[in-house]
Amino acid sequence: MSENNDINSIDPNNISQQELHGYLLSAVAPRPICFASTVDKDGNVNLSPFSYFNLFSVNPPIMIFSPSRRGRDNTTKHTLENVLEVKETVINIVNYDMVEQMSLSSTEYEEGVNEFVKAGFTQVPSDKVKPPRVGEAPVAFECVVDRVIALGDGPGAGNLVLAKVVQIHVKKSYLDADGNLDTPKLDLVARMGGNWYCRANGDALFEIPKPIRTKGIGVDMLSESVRNSSVLTGNNLGRLGNLEQLPTKESISRIAEHHEVKTILEGTMNSLVIHKLAQKWLEEGKTEDALALLHL
Repeated sequence: MSENNDINSIDPNNISQQELHGYLLSAVAPRPICFASTVDKDGNVNLSPFSYFNLFSVNPPIMIFSPSRRGRDNTTKHTLENVLEVKETVINIVNYDMVEQMSLSSTEYEEGVNEFVKAGFTQVPSDKVKPPRVGEAPVAFECVVDRVIALGDGPGAGNLVLAKVVQIHVKKSYLDADGNLDTPKLDLVARMGGNWYCRANGDALFEIPKPIRTKGIGVDMLSESVRNSSVLTGNNLGRLGNLEQLPTKESISRIAEHHEVKTILEGTMNSLVIHKLAQKWLEEGKTEDALALLHL
């Protein structure tokens, strides 16, 4: 471990697996939760959560999750053993209303124990695959397992389960007026490091315009005084740089007539005050006005 100012640089080969696990899972977060139901060749049901999980393709619709080998004894988990025997799974999405039950199901019960029963979940038959789905889940994806990729054979090694979605179940109560999934209603949860979770609701949710169909001017096109502002944050600069064009003379003249701006201009011109007002407008979503203000 080397220290440079306030940075600790760590070689993962020079720390214990437990320490590495802590750094990785605390830093790479929040992580969505794959609540996977599977069956073995005899039809025994297993239900277990995994936070090594995400969506990786829409065409074809592929999700990947990873049941890692146990760090303490290098054994494999029932979920991995099941998908190697019966190449099907249901990925149930976890929201706040079911998070405590989901956590309970992560207990390492003996082989053959049904976590649906232990955690008090409703076992609902699937349409196209053998594993059942969780009745309480807001969304459930029936999947066939395309392949399993082992990333190693030692303790902590992951096993990528590539799951192709073949059927989707969505509870209507989580849809908006247009029939789309409503993010605030979903109230999803995600894993953090240690025992921590986070909840995607309330003040934790915010929107950022995506620069996909348009080309923002970029932070480099902002004036040096704006880029080096002691008030404006990196997020503020990013929002300004996402605009498609610099303000016109007309928009600058219009902003100069704004009552708050006129008060500032009638006093001593202070860039600090201007930047604070611009930041306030940015927080209110008035990005074009804020950029025009910064060009007075």
